[in-house]
Amino acid sequence: MSQREDLLAGAKKCLVEKGYGKTTARDIAAVSGAHLASIGYHFGSKDKLMNTAVIEATSDWGDIFGNALQASRAERPSQRLRALFETLFASVPEHHDLMVAGVQAFGQAQFDEDIAAPLLEGLREARREMAALLLDLSPEEVDDATAAGLGSILYNLVTGYVLQYLVEPDGLPSPDQAVEGLHRLVQPGPA
Repeated sequence: MSQREDLLAGAKKCLVEKGYGKTTARDIAAVSGAHLASIGYHFGSKDKLMNTAVIEATSDWGDIFGNALQASRAERPSQRLRALFETLFASVPEHHDLMVAGVQAFGQAQFDEDIAAPLLEGLREARREMAALLLDLSPEEVDDATAAGLGSILYNLVTGYVLQYLVEPDGLPSPDQAVEGLHRLVQPGPA
């Protein structure tokens, strides 16, 4: 790996171990094995390095999740929804560190445009892609209204389950329970 890649890997590790706000430039240099001055040379500042690490970590998990979903294509939307939950619930324990970094990114975005802008772009892309997966379409075939409606609901379900997992790892429902809960929400039975 190059020194720049070592710094990014070190920053990602520090994100998970210390959090965004408590990581110092010295921490990153120590973990990465790079010189302290190399942070400024490659990234301009520790904050820009941390922002890059947060965005990459968030993107990494999104890619893992998207690839897993693509591999489990089903015919009916309800089957695809179940596959979405299966993929999500199976991937969260495996990618805990990436999710922690992603959650930190959302919090930090409130204070830093360098994180907010890429997150907004990723959010819009994720909503469109999730709607496309559920409808078995290409993202280009999903109109803005569908991305805003269905895509947002799916995105909120995914991020909500991620947050729940981070607080209560053993508290996620089964994929069948999650699908059944959604069915009951949209088609409630007799009161």
